Amino acid sequence: MSDYDLNVGDDVPEIVLPTWPEGELALSAYKGEWVIVYFYPKDSTSGCTTESCEFRDALPDFAGADAKIVGVSRDSVKSHSNFTNKQSLNFPLISDVEEALCKAFDVLQLKKNYGKEYMGIERSTFIINPEGKVAYIWRKVRVKEHVANVLETLKALQEKA
Repeated sequence: MSDYDLNVGDDVPEIVLPTWPEGELALSAYKGEWVIVYFYPKDSTSGCTTESCEFRDALPDFAGADAKIVGVSRDSVKSHSNFTNKQSLNFPLISDVEEALCKAFDVLQLKKNYGKEYMGIERSTFIINPEGKVAYIWRKVRVKEHVANVLETLKALQEKA
């Protein structure tokens, strides 16, 4: 039994949110396609920048596997704009300031930093299949080699489909 509310096989929630650069986006817009959705804590921080740039650099490989990439954080569209421009990101970033998608994907977890507790995004990645269902989940992601693991898992899932 999982400690999380969202599990493999579940439908992706229908939530429309502001996005850089598209304006607004619901994950259902990708129905019929594979999509990688990764949640990260904060624009322009070291781990998040590394993870985002690794997804950026691997985009041709994901595109070759007919998959899209979408990043999600609680940062504003303006913050996403700055982050995208500074890092030359080539995929959309969803601004989830109200935490609707974060709550739906159950990625908000109690964190501790310098003795203070707060609710923050647990770095997580989801593969969504063309039917709009969760096909694979990583929680508590470690950035090192993660993007390569996502691509390898995506290809394995596609072979089974």
